[in-house]
Amino acid sequence: MSLLESVGDFRGLYGLSEAELQKLCAELRKNIIDVTLENGGHLSSSLGTVELTVALLRVFNPDADKIIFDVGHQSYAYKLLTKRLDRFATLRRKGGLAGFPRMDESPYDFFTTGHSSTSISAAMGYAKARDLMGEGHEVVAVIGDGALLNGVSFEALNSLASIKSKVIIILNDNKMSINPRVGGMASHLAKLAVNPTYKKLKDYIKTQCTNMKNGENINSSLSKIKMKLKSLLLPTNVFEELNISYWGPFNGHNVAEMEEVFRLARHYDESLLIHVMTQKGKGCPQAEAFPSFFHGIGPKTKIDAATQAAAGTAASWSGEMARVLCDMAREDPRLAVCTAAMKDGTKLENFAKAHPQRFFDTGIAEEHMLIYAAGLAAAGMRPVVCIYSTFLQRAADQVMHDICLPKLPVLLGIDRAGLVGEDGETHHGILDVAWLRSIPEMTIAAPRDAADLEFFVREWKKLAIPMAVRYPRGKSAKSIPAAGAERVPAPWGKLEVISRGAEICLIGVGSTVELMMKSADEIEKMTGRRPTVADLRFIKPLDREGLDKLLTTHAVVVTAEENTLAGGVGEAISSYINEKGYGVKIASAGVPDHFISHAARAEQWEECGLSVENILRLCVSQ
Repeated sequence: MSLLESVGDFRGLYGLSEAELQKLCAELRKNIIDVTLENGGHLSSSLGTVELTVALLRVFNPDADKIIFDVGHQSYAYKLLTKRLDRFATLRRKGGLAGFPRMDESPYDFFTTGHSSTSISAAMGYAKARDLMGEGHEVVAVIGDGALLNGVSFEALNSLASIKSKVIIILNDNKMSINPRVGGMASHLAKLAVNPTYKKLKDYIKTQCTNMKNGENINSSLSKIKMKLKSLLLPTNVFEELNISYWGPFNGHNVAEMEEVFRLARHYDESLLIHVMTQKGKGCPQAEAFPSFFHGIGPKTKIDAATQAAAGTAASWSGEMARVLCDMAREDPRLAVCTAAMKDGTKLENFAKAHPQRFFDTGIAEEHMLIYAAGLAAAGMRPVVCIYSTFLQRAADQVMHDICLPKLPVLLGIDRAGLVGEDGETHHGILDVAWLRSIPEMTIAAPRDAADLEFFVREWKKLAIPMAVRYPRGKSAKSIPAAGAERVPAPWGKLEVISRGAEICLIGVGSTVELMMKSADEIEKMTGRRPTVADLRFIKPLDREGLDKLLTTHAVVVTAEENTLAGGVGEAISSYINEKGYGVKIASAGVPDHFISHAARAEQWEECGLSVENILRLCVSQ
């Protein structure tokens, strides 16, 4: 039996020797590496917080205390030590553990997360509720340095003093979010981290703790510590300016040191921030060398995958978008690209190298990024914002107020549009169509292949309009259908009939066009009659002329889309049918009105009825 198995959960951590703690941390890392390489997940962040988590759980008792992890990238060791060891092998699999904290998964997950920068606000809510109900537990928020830079975190920090409820904030500083952090706050954290008073501070805390006897004079001792902290630290410490005591920085890989600080923090009577330095990928040489690559990996990843990544030949949708933008930037000095801490995820590394003066990584600051892009556009530039669909949701107001209202030429390159697989509910890009359709002046297009993607982007630049181009996760096709000469895209604003048939019309959009082509093949095999297959291409505005031709010549229309049915393409076409009084019957496949849990992307498609079998069923049922 391993030490981890004998320990079982956080209750077994007490009484372990220093050597046993080191062995336990090594076993935790092995479990995290083995399962994450097999199932996919966030490897390097979780490896960096092993010792930190062990120290947390030796000082704070999650049966009473509330520990809230921001995002959850760093929570795997916590899952292992909070009664989920026997299920950890199911991480990110259908029906198994989620890759992020989920309140419905465990009583020890105190807040459901997936998007960054929520932990401090949530912890404040927990702390105020504790005080109002006369309870006495501690509330701890664990947040990364990248998430701290988001405006939501600053809003929380700014209001923390006003609620007069104690929160312990642990800032896990690994000098990265996904990509290296950027901005003035990052520089400020770096200055704090090299503060020469670090050793003085630690020595002073040790001295004060040593002098405490059975709790006597604890308040006066801690008051002295607070005053000493303020006098020792940089006068420009932003946390102290917000009336939040700052402690640190400390070595996040030293369990004993972390325990010492956390025990002292338990007795402190005010909110405080503990600055902890960790190494992303700690204990795995490959993840230490390539922390960005191993931040989030897919299933069946080889440990040497980072060094072989350049050898892959299959083009991704993200890569195709980046290629088009690089080509256009060489042609037009007005073109610029923005991203929010997702340079690697959106495949913009080459653009950043080739055009550093026109590449802007704002960090985890989506609202700011959209307004910044609007400012660039207002000044005559042609900015493209490459962003995951799920994170664009954070900037809905900016899309409406700052881009569409003044009709500014900003292009939203909506990456991961659709179901994303193992990351699950918080990361699906299934809502952008519904809310973007409601915004005046917004044009929305979905390419089925790389040819249409490039066409949409190049035409956008000529037209200078607010626009969104949505594309899914995974591999892209150069041209669909692939046979024959290179496909010439249909005209701007027009749908495209891929194959013409009779009676039944199958309408796909973006990623579902291939599904409709396969379904048409199957219908032809079964009935001897081929249905019409059309690619909608433009979600907004609809090609009314093209739809009129289809709706007046077919008895049945079936649509398929990789976004919610509520507010989606099927609903838009159904509304148009009713508006025009057409007698055609319509059925739609897409994401139903419930959250789709983590699973393989193919499994999620099946759950949503995005299968040949379901398309056939919908055709027959009409």
